[in-house]
Amino acid sequence: MLKEQNEIALDVQHVTKIFGRQKHIALARKLLDEGVSKKEIFKQTGCTMALCDVSFRVKRGEIFVIIGLSGSGKSTLIRCFNKLATPTDGHVQVEGKIVDQLEKNELTEFRRKTISMVFQNFGLFTHRSVLRNVAYGLEVRGIPKQEREANAREFIDLVGLSGMENSPIKALSGGMKQRVGLARALCNNPDVLLMDEPFSALDPLVKSNMQDELLEIHKKLGKTILFITHDIDEAFRLADRLAIMRDGKIIQVGTPAGFLTGPVDDYVKSFIANSNRAAILTVGMIMQPAAITADINDNAALEKAGQDALEQGIPFVYLVGSRSTLEGVVSAADCKAGVKAECAPFSVYSTEKIKDILPMAVETPYPLPVISSNGILLGVVSKSALLNTMK
Repeated sequence: MLKEQNEIALDVQHVTKIFGRQKHIALARKLLDEGVSKKEIFKQTGCTMALCDVSFRVKRGEIFVIIGLSGSGKSTLIRCFNKLATPTDGHVQVEGKIVDQLEKNELTEFRRKTISMVFQNFGLFTHRSVLRNVAYGLEVRGIPKQEREANAREFIDLVGLSGMENSPIKALSGGMKQRVGLARALCNNPDVLLMDEPFSALDPLVKSNMQDELLEIHKKLGKTILFITHDIDEAFRLADRLAIMRDGKIIQVGTPAGFLTGPVDDYVKSFIANSNRAAILTVGMIMQPAAITADINDNAALEKAGQDALEQGIPFVYLVGSRSTLEGVVSAADCKAGVKAECAPFSVYSTEKIKDILPMAVETPYPLPVISSNGILLGVVSKSALLNTMK
């Protein structure tokens, strides 16, 4: 249990956030406990239930994405992590610190060293150059100019803006501004990075490029990232795990694949219905057992496999070695001793994404054999299985 706790970077414990007059909040809380709807609570008290008993944990070093429609509570929630919003009930812990209990000086230090935030509207200083924007956090901490600028240049290079250190912010495109914002957040070397719909204002191509950049940066630095979005494909592309919010509540938490294979209710099903499933599901999730296999070194087994396949209307037989390694593919009609099978056939790994094997699947006459990293035949993926995945 202690080891598990040490692996938790963010811990949200029964957080409720009520906006409204202080004298009405107690009644709103009572009505919430009684199961009264948000709409009725607002009607009776004038209070808005932004968050309702939210609990989840984020592991150290993972990208955790919170997704929901406007008004679902996701932006209020992320602001609880740096005390831009304070929970009415419950607590938020970041790296063991209970954020809502931090005093002013502790909070300032916490924001400078432990946590950084990247905003949707960039939040840059237009009167400062790229270099001075990125170095700002270190400047506030009193880091000497030479040291902070050297550090800032490293992160400017990391986000692909080398050579633009002295450029004014007004001269940058939206994508470039967001790169500056990301570099500034990372320059402080925070334990946790908060990102509140940082790419939503960008053009689709720029947005896709920024997602690629973020994944590469995460691979290099291993930061814990809490990412907010309303885009399901963005969530599935970035997330190690994600949570869907609705009306201030967490509806489901899990991996992208878990959402596709086990949505908990009709709302989640509807939310993910138009997602790019081929970009999330792996070959191993849709493969089926090879209908007929035969030991390539056993002549009797070869002939029997061919006969069985013809009787069952199965066009291909997969040939394996003594350790179940894939050795070839042969048509059922030609499956007999001494036949020349197609050795080293097209094959795919079980960990590959569906989208990455589609061109090969179209060109290959037989269901694609799926192998492990050491060449063992695990199953096959047919064209019909791929088509069903795309529905």
